[in-house]
Amino acid sequence: MANETVFRRYAKNPVVTPSAVPRANSIHNSAIVKYGDGFAGVFRVDEIDFRFTLHVGFSDDGIHWKIDPAALEMKPSKPGLPSTPRTYDPRLTRIDDTYYLTWCADSPQGPCIGLARTQDFREFIQMENIMPPANRNCVIFPRKINGSYAVLHRPSDRGHTPFGDIFYSSGPDLTHWGNHRFVFGPVQGWQSTKVGPGPAPIETPEGWLLIYHGVWTSCNGYLYYAGGALLDLDEPWKVIARTKDYLLGPTEPYERVGDVPNVVFPSSAIVEGKTLRLYYGCADTCISIADADIDEVVAFIKERRL
Repeated sequence: MANETVFRRYAKNPVVTPSAVPRANSIHNSAIVKYGDGFAGVFRVDEIDFRFTLHVGFSDDGIHWKIDPAALEMKPSKPGLPSTPRTYDPRLTRIDDTYYLTWCADSPQGPCIGLARTQDFREFIQMENIMPPANRNCVIFPRKINGSYAVLHRPSDRGHTPFGDIFYSSGPDLTHWGNHRFVFGPVQGWQSTKVGPGPAPIETPEGWLLIYHGVWTSCNGYLYYAGGALLDLDEPWKVIARTKDYLLGPTEPYERVGDVPNVVFPSSAIVEGKTLRLYYGCADTCISIADADIDEVVAFIKERRL
């Protein structure tokens, strides 16, 4: 199976550019889900003063978007919750009738993981942070596992440095987290510097399908790719298979040229029938989409495993 037959890029990529929000310097690494008869998303917007903000958007077809020019404001669930002046790299997961938003929030002690919930994408209730500093990526599983909520996350350090393994954690109430398990870390090649969870894991008969990013450090900086793994349905810290070859890499001009060159950053995945649509950030500048047959993705992971 040739790599290009797995994910097929949309011919009119990118689908979201900085022109969608008046003060945007870039829009990338965003969270998109099916909502009602269409789609909703929380978008990372880096403004022209380099203030990082989150904005809500809606779409009828998942391609053409109307994004609120005003930044998302959250209502605290209780007094004393930490403020999040710089918010970026959101993920969304639906559980029952509620959508849970995670994001990376800067703090004086380093990046940490924020959590909020919404049912209508108009009111967002901020909850307790999932993970303390330093942690850089986090996504929630779409259902409880063995009676507990579950997440994949990447403990990190205070900077953008070569560090990053994916861990699994679980908890009874979205507030208290434990049972931390190592899932996997960097290996030689395109994922030799660090790895991190991407969209919410997708349940398949073969296991949880995880699309993740892997980073390779070249003489010209960091290069980001999309890879795939299958995790055990009952014990998701156990890896069934993981790609040796990347699923999607920065080969197109809009993926190679931007604020951070050579970046494919998978952050959302929507399954409709047998089609998996991947939304990914390009060069920390814009958003593109690529489609694949989900069975082909699973087969690729199993055939091209480490």
